[in-house]
Amino acid sequence: MKNILYSLIFVVIALSACSSNDGTMGEHEKIADQLDPTGDEGTLGDPEYNDSEAHTRLGFVNYTKDQFEQDPNKNRVVTMDRKEMADIISRIIIRHEAFDEIATLVTGEEVLIAYEKNDTLSDQEAADVARKSAMSVLPRFFEIYVSDNNTLIGDIQSLHNSTTTDDDYKNTLNRIIKEMDKEPPEDNENN
Repeated sequence: MKNILYSLIFVVIALSACSSNDGTMGEHEKIADQLDPTGDEGTLGDPEYNDSEAHTRLGFVNYTKDQFEQDPNKNRVVTMDRKEMADIISRIIIRHEAFDEIATLVTGEEVLIAYEKNDTLSDQEAADVARKSAMSVLPRFFEIYVSDNNTLIGDIQSLHNSTTTDDDYKNTLNRIIKEMDKEPPEDNENN
């Protein structure tokens, strides 16, 4: 009986000593998880996503051909959130002391930026700030149109709920672009 009791105690101690995993990942598993290109980066509601460290991390992905071929999302269409791009561009511009109001519209090919500015910058300098802000965020193929005609802010806003498949969308867009091309903020095109 004593032998069974001693054996049982020994087994319990041995098992408890071997199972020191307290729910945390080992160093090897953490690295493997961080390097997994299909890993979930989190969402805004996720406390880890809102962690300041998460916002300061560098972006890194490393695929092997085999990993990519086995990825169920390998045929995923790459898309861009146009509203998010417009928001980022507007936030960059409005941080400058010269701008009082910004309206930005991002389509599949164009960026329209209308703004109201104060006298801190010249018209040309303000147009350069707006244009270069958009260029810093978007791919180079986008045509960028800027205007300090603040009446165009409402025109741009009128397209905020449009989609590229709306019938009237292209007509309104072309009308706004023509209006923006009429006036300086010097040569309304990519530089």
